[in-house]
Amino acid sequence: MFITFEGPEGCGKSTHAKKLKTFLEGKGFQVLLTQEPGGTQVGKHIRGLLLDPQNVLDEKTEIYLFAADRTEHVSKVIKPALASGKIVVSDRYTDSTLAYQIGGRNLPEDLVEYIVNASSKDLKPDLTILLDVSPEIGIKRATQASAPDRFEKEKLEFHENVRKKYLEIAEKNHSRVKTINTDKKGIEEIQSEIRQIVEKKFRKQ
Repeated sequence: MFITFEGPEGCGKSTHAKKLKTFLEGKGFQVLLTQEPGGTQVGKHIRGLLLDPQNVLDEKTEIYLFAADRTEHVSKVIKPALASGKIVVSDRYTDSTLAYQIGGRNLPEDLVEYIVNASSKDLKPDLTILLDVSPEIGIKRATQASAPDRFEKEKLEFHENVRKKYLEIAEKNHSRVKTINTDKKGIEEIQSEIRQIVEKKFRKQ
């Protein structure tokens, strides 16, 4: 099974992806936890370019970097892990590109969808957990412990548009994307909901 975590800045994806990995391993599954960008050696360099707040990138340069990262990620990490029988849990995947590049950057939808399909080699997640958060709360959380990265420094309107696109994606793909609002919920309550969603998916497989 291929499970992805999605959501705006500060939604808690990384925390919950790690917790789900631990939970599934406790159930006897082999689990690979990975991330985008940065799930490969090449990807780590690309991640640095994308997140460095000193870098000013053209919108198309940005999406091509994400595409390069994903192409490496899918071919060298995700597909081999799935083929070996592992559950793959990824912190961000194609929905991030759609939400950030169409919603946030306002790039043409047909261009972004073409690049997403090409870079992912049409590999789609079996399940996506969308951790929704209001931009005001999310940015505050994201920047509490460290200096803001290039995306966290964007204006509030950018983050509002990213969130709006995520919710639109969830509505169009309700069988795959399960949304949990994290504004007023604690970590354990959110993780409990995630585990219920995942176990229900397993029962349907």
